[in-house]
Amino acid sequence: MRHYDAQQIDSLLDYAGLIEALRAAHLNGTMPQMSTTVLSDSGNDANKFVSLIAWASGEVIAVKLVGVFPGNTALSPPQPSVQGLVALIDARTGAPIATCDGAALTFRKTAADSALGADILARKDAATLLVLGAGGLAPHVIEAHTSVRPSIQNVLIWNRDPARARALAARMSHVPAAVQHVSSLEEALPQADIVSCVTMATEPLVRGALLKPGTHVDLIGAYMPDMREADDDVARRAGRIFVDTYANAEGSGDVAGPIRAGIFTREDIVADLFELCSGRHAGRENVEQITMYKNVGGGHLDMFTARHLINSQL
Repeated sequence: MRHYDAQQIDSLLDYAGLIEALRAAHLNGTMPQMSTTVLSDSGNDANKFVSLIAWASGEVIAVKLVGVFPGNTALSPPQPSVQGLVALIDARTGAPIATCDGAALTFRKTAADSALGADILARKDAATLLVLGAGGLAPHVIEAHTSVRPSIQNVLIWNRDPARARALAARMSHVPAAVQHVSSLEEALPQADIVSCVTMATEPLVRGALLKPGTHVDLIGAYMPDMREADDDVARRAGRIFVDTYANAEGSGDVAGPIRAGIFTREDIVADLFELCSGRHAGRENVEQITMYKNVGGGHLDMFTARHLINSQL
């Protein structure tokens, strides 16, 4: 059995290859059997421990154990807020195949998930990417989106702490776009063709009234019902929502909130990645449409990613 550490995962899982592997998995595969458990720390409700199991019968089982500890970044020295382990097991025998650094695999999987959604839903001529958030996932999102949209010429980074946005922008000189931090979200939102949110926000940051026609809104944070990254006007202007998976989509405040407000119904969640990748749903209808994509995540995506990692070494 082999262990893949963070450095090996970052080296082996290039975004072009991973995104295509996820596309193929959604095009040719089916949703595996899954189980998810989320526990909260009785002493600090912000801390979560999540276990996810995805079982593709006769092929592989992926088990992900991950902690989400938002306060880690304030420790001395700082630690990642997301840490854990992913194990891949032979579904024919139950024998362990490999273990993977959970944070590195999660970052790569999550960024590739959103980039695949953007590749299908964002305008082909998208030139400006706005990223909200400057944490550990943000650089991966920039790399993944620019890999599927070579039309992106400008990357804008906003963060509540401007110094963190400035520092991230300085580290991204290797991407094929001009990267800069911005201090005013109100000024940046109308410029964006793609808005990607990687935050822990509990109050909406993206104001739908400021979006220009044709914008693609990629929502990655807000993994709990009391979290929001986009306001009701985003949902109102989009009129429908796309997701990577229907499973637990309403566990996110960015889906549950607009449904609660009567802006759209469960039936307005119109397609997941299986339907988008297979062409069963066309996705974007015209260049003026605002598309709203909720990156829900799930154990099946960890399984697809870990399987691709192992297969790339065969």
